[in-house]
Amino acid sequence: MKIIPEKNKRFEFEDWIRENGSSLSLYIYKQVGNKELAEDLYQEVLIAAYLKLEQFEARANFKSWMYKIAINKCRDFWRKQKTLQKFWEEKVYHYVMECSIPEPEDYVLTKYSTEEMIDTINELPTIYREPILLYYFKDKSLLEISTAKQLPLSTVKTRIRRARNQLKEMPLLAEIVAN
Repeated sequence: MKIIPEKNKRFEFEDWIRENGSSLSLYIYKQVGNKELAEDLYQEVLIAAYLKLEQFEARANFKSWMYKIAINKCRDFWRKQKTLQKFWEEKVYHYVMECSIPEPEDYVLTKYSTEEMIDTINELPTIYREPILLYYFKDKSLLEISTAKQLPLSTVKTRIRRARNQLKEMPLLAEIVAN
């Protein structure tokens, strides 16, 4: 095994990036299909390669080594995406299905005008009023509300549930729910 001095490896690395960096970046872009993400992964590839430069063997092909690092970074990204996708499908979807509007609330929404509903909702404390208005009238997702209000997702869910419970006890809705 031929050992290249550390200083020479650094110079070769910089030269290779100047000459071939754009093709490596394009390769990553074709793999992930998103410009910003490709730029981030490209930076990760460069950092990983630079940090592991001392492990590069002179008899190996530098281009193959760099592309192998790029492939591995893309695979890591895809694995993370699968994990996130699975989380959203299993956890959030089931929660949203459990939190769907019960029939009495559907009845209220059709029988009474939106203005009457908003007037009733405005009687709620602010911490409950804002999430329920955003969720039902602005069609914001739980995650969007959580991000906008800088609250944990569980807090948003709890506030919406409590708002619903309080609405059921208000005169306008109590009459409907009782029937």
